[in-house]
Parts: sequence; C-alpha cells; structure tokens
Amino acid sequence: MSDSRRSPFLSWTVIAPAIALVLLVLTWGRHIDPVLAVVIAAVLAAAVLSAVHHAEVVAHRVGEPFGSLVLAVAVTVIEVALIVTLMVSGGGDTDSLARDTVFAAVMITTNGIVGISLLVGALRHGMALFNPEGTGAALATVAALSALSLALPTFTTSAPGPEFSSTQLTFAALASLVLYLLFVSTQAGRHRDFFLPVALPEAPRRPGQPERPESESHAGPTTARAAYLSLVLLLVALVDVVGLAKVESHTIEDAVAAVGFPQSFVGVIIALLVLAPETLAAVRAAHRHRVQISLNLAYGSAMASIGLTIPAIAVATVWLKGPLLLGLGATQLVLLGLTVVVSILTVVPGRATRLQGGVHLVLLAAFVFLAINP
Repeated sequence: MSDSRRSPFLSWTVIAPAIALVLLVLTWGRHIDPVLAVVIAAVLAAAVLSAVHHAEVVAHRVGEPFGSLVLAVAVTVIEVALIVTLMVSGGGDTDSLARDTVFAAVMITTNGIVGISLLVGALRHGMALFNPEGTGAALATVAALSALSLALPTFTTSAPGPEFSSTQLTFAALASLVLYLLFVSTQAGRHRDFFLPVALPEAPRRPGQPERPESESHAGPTTARAAYLSLVLLLVALVDVVGLAKVESHTIEDAVAAVGFPQSFVGVIIALLVLAPETLAAVRAAHRHRVQISLNLAYGSAMASIGLTIPAIAVATVWLKGPLLLGLGATQLVLLGLTVVVSILTVVPGRATRLQGGVHLVLLAAFVFLAINP
C-alpha cells in the first residue's frame, strides 16, 4: 500500500508527542535514575522536532507573521508556567530564577538564534536579507523591555538589593505588557508587511544547485483540519518539552553541582531546552532564505519572555515568599549593552554576512562561558 494512504495518526510527529506526554505523566514529581534520564532526553529531543514540524504546518496555514507569533507565544506561556511553578515549589535558591531564566532567554534569542540564522542564511545564499523596519522595531521593543525589567532594578533605591518595590514592579509589569501588546498589534496589523520575508535577488544558478522554489516548498496547501490537528499537537509537544525539562531539572541541578558550576547555570540549561523548538524552526527558515521569519522568532520570543513573564511574576508575588531579584549584575549588564549595540549595527543595513552571524554567536559563547565562570 502506498505511504500516501497511511493514516496521519501513524506519523512519528503524532506518536512522539503522545509518548512524551505519557512519560511526563509517569515521571512527574518522581526521582529519576541516570538511565531513565537518558530515555527522557531522547524523548525530549523527539518532542522538540515534532513541535518544529507542527509549528511549520500551522505557520503555512495562517501565513506570516502569524505563524512565528503562534510558536513564540505558545513556548513563552508554557515557559512562564514553568518558572512560576518552580518558584512556588522552590526555596531561597529560586529568588533569582525568573531573572536568570529571562536573561538567558534574551541572550539565547538575540545572539544565539539571530547569530545562527544569519550564519546559515549567509552561507546558504551568500547574504542574509531581512526587513530593517520590522526587525528594527522588534529590536527596539526588546531593548526597552530589557532595560525596564532587568537593568533598572539594579539601580533603583526604594527596595534593598537588585529588586523593585511593589509599586515599581507593578509599573514594570504594566509597561511590559503594554509594549508587548503594542508590538503584536503592529506586527499583525497595518504594518504586517514589515515582517514578511524579503525576496532574494535573482542570480545565475550554479551547476547542481537546486531551483529557487525548493526554498519555499511545503508539499502543497495545508487543510484547515490538518492545521487544527497540528495546533493541538504543537501545544502538546510544547507541554512535553517544558514538562520533561522540569522533570530533568533535578538531574541537571545535580550535574551542575557535581561539575562545580554556579546554580544559576540551571536557568541557562532550562532556557536552552525550552527554546530548542524555536531555534530549530529559525534555522530551517534561514536555510530556505526566510531569514525574516527567523528574526521574527528570535525577537518575538525575547519580547514574549519579558512581556509575559514579568506581569505573571508580578501577580505571583501575592503568594510567593522571599525577595524577587530581577536586577542584573555588572557582567550581565555589559553583555546586555554590548548585545543591543551589536544588534543595532546588524539590523540597520537590512542585510548581513556570516561575519555578523559569527559576532552574535561569539557573544552567546561569552554569555555561556561567564555563566559557568563568573
């Protein structure tokens, strides 16, 4: 029998999220041994790949920039739930968890996803092209959100330490939410074309080089039924990714402690796991010369990580015990400032070479190295 007549429910992209969900239910709240941790890691990787597939199906159906917005918001909402859950169930070590995870997400998206997308796009097509108006607006929003929520608490004096007073936290939460919603309305509204892929200039094809339509192939139109099914499976896969990351967190904490890394590095690892679906989706988009989609994912995820997390944490402080440390340290502030400056220089021309991609990846490497060796 032809593969085309095989039931879609037998596809690995359907089976993987289901297996991951069963494994999540069986292991939630339980101690896991090293062998089971390896199994969970393998299933987690399959769930990540499945999430990327279903995100692309949904994006193809709803079009851009709505497709990248769906993935960014879905990942971040579940990430926020994970942070709040860990903070509610944790002890004093969770005081800076929100800051560490959000800052890690910002650095991974603005340097890691942006850097690898530009590098792949430039290596694949000679030049990575994108829309400077839309990308610049996204970068400006990310910079404003980062400064208001992560930099200012270090310098305010109403509360001791790098934290906001309750009034300041309320203002930061409202400002973050307003900025995020304003950006989303801009991206999905009148200026939607600022966030669409830029056409690649026609150039002679080298012998053996595939034709240009290959970069846009999606195996035909997506039906509404298939899109709804993929949306449900996308959400299931994302729950699997974040939930299994939580299950693995104790193993990660033990491994971090065993090698002598700072405990804050746990937030970096969790952010890497949670952002894995968006990273893979961005790389695949850049490979198809849709670098603008990659940048939409990167900056949209950074915005959502701050714009949704800070309001949620502000509400959660009603029942959270202990201080909420949001202010960045001196090293982190330098990295954030350098990232903003380099990003501006990258975005303004509307095109980038592999050099810009390499610069952003070096900044990510510096962040990871200094997180390990502060």
